[in-house]
Amino acid sequence: MHNKIICGDVIDKLQEVKNDISILVITSPPYFNQRKYTEITDPKEIGREKTIDEYLSNLYIVFEDCMRVCRPDGSIVFNIGDIYLKKSLQLIPYKFAIGVLERFDVKLINDITWVKTNPTPRQYRKRLVPSTEPFLHFVKNNDYYYNIDAFLPSEKVDPRPISPAKGVKYSIQITQSDLSREEKEKAMESLTEVLSDLRRGKVTDFRMKIRGIHKKAFGGQSGGRNSQIDKQGFTIIRMYGNKLKRDVIESSVANTKNIDHSAVFPLKVITELVYLLSKVDDLVIDPFCGSGQTCFVAKSLNRKYLGIDLNSDFCKLAETRLKEVK
Repeated sequence: MHNKIICGDVIDKLQEVKNDISILVITSPPYFNQRKYTEITDPKEIGREKTIDEYLSNLYIVFEDCMRVCRPDGSIVFNIGDIYLKKSLQLIPYKFAIGVLERFDVKLINDITWVKTNPTPRQYRKRLVPSTEPFLHFVKNNDYYYNIDAFLPSEKVDPRPISPAKGVKYSIQITQSDLSREEKEKAMESLTEVLSDLRRGKVTDFRMKIRGIHKKAFGGQSGGRNSQIDKQGFTIIRMYGNKLKRDVIESSVANTKNIDHSAVFPLKVITELVYLLSKVDDLVIDPFCGSGQTCFVAKSLNRKYLGIDLNSDFCKLAETRLKEVK
């Protein structure tokens, strides 16, 4: 079952999908008590519950089926918005995340933040304009597919001018340290080597940590660089000029001028996550597909797709948009 839009209740229709079939389930359920997606109140419409607890309970039912259809090496990504009630944020995305971790055998890999470059231009008198939303990335085990090189193509950082004092400072610190003679010799040898690489452009910068001189990395946690410091008296951190792949994606809110849907997924965010978490010909599922943005991206990137939505008009809209993808 793939390359189609299924119209109906997500809890019923998702149960018809086979186990372990999708590499990526990515979706944005209707936010609690914020939009009306059907003209007549439908008891099956998620987001129209009377309480947040009822809303979350329904989302957990959907999430359990998302786990079932997701392959062992797959990912599940939920975008959930918050709401102000009684002049207070309710922290719904994080209540959902905690509830998922308590109920299911999954891991939360990232809370990816979508930064809206064009948030709603409505300034409040006693709170700031909300301009971010979370994309919660869950996996079933540690063997999930992850193509970090395909995510937000990195750009080289312009190299900084090389300060002659940089090597001198570390040399003095090595000499003044409590390292043994052998450790000092090894540290000086490694410092000379990295300075040579810096001048030849093989690295753009570096840091050196010396036992007894500098604080340990990561607050002193064991392992990694701290093991090197304990074992040989120092460690050198080389920097190659690539920007870090951060858990932030900046993108404008989707332009819905030609899409008759009030809450269209941000194209850039979905594109980056599909690149990151799937391969060509993999199946991407969106259980709340709305206008079909996830399916549109999946088809455009040569992935298989499957969308589900309760609203028949949205299903028709998604099918129309998908026909435009060659």
